Amino acid sequence: MDLNVINDQGASAATVSASDALFGREFNQSLVHQIVIAYQANGRQGTRAQKGRSDVAKSGRKPFAQKGTGRARAGDAASPIWRGGGRIFPNLPDENFSHKVNRKMYRAGMCSILSQLAREGRLSVVDEFSVAAPKTKLLAQKIRAMGFDSVLVITDSIDENLKLSSRNLPHVQVLDVGHADPVSLIQHARVILTRKAVSRFEEILV
Repeated sequence: MDLNVINDQGASAATVSASDALFGREFNQSLVHQIVIAYQANGRQGTRAQKGRSDVAKSGRKPFAQKGTGRARAGDAASPIWRGGGRIFPNLPDENFSHKVNRKMYRAGMCSILSQLAREGRLSVVDEFSVAAPKTKLLAQKIRAMGFDSVLVITDSIDENLKLSSRNLPHVQVLDVGHADPVSLIQHARVILTRKAVSRFEEILV
């Protein structure tokens, strides 16, 4: 599989040979959907909480007599069918949202995403990607010169200048290979890999 190598102006400069197992795999939509949902679910903290019948600040006294009022009988004001009462099945703060995904499935899903990006022409390779100083303006000019708007940059290791320069650009994200995830790969219009990042992906995923 040959990947397109671009220069600082976004023009095609050469090609680089890459593993077919990583960038030439057929797209498996159901598998990609599964790992994306699992990644998002595993990122949830599960800290939300609601009050049950025993948690609301209501008196335990019987609101009115059992008989003779003409109203439906009631035991206390904390009843879930009363306004201000507790929830029947409250959300608990220790709720577990995690999904289990096997390692082989996750790797296959990542390979499927990378292959589809390469097939659609949304994935490009650069020799290296860096900025001279930690300034947002420098990175914005570099991205604009390459003709990109929404872009994910994946390097073998994060340069401090690059990390600081990208924080205030809403449609630009910089990650190293170890922190690349399926959600980031699919939400950006273009993906840029350095040559060393391609080699690292081949070591990790193939």
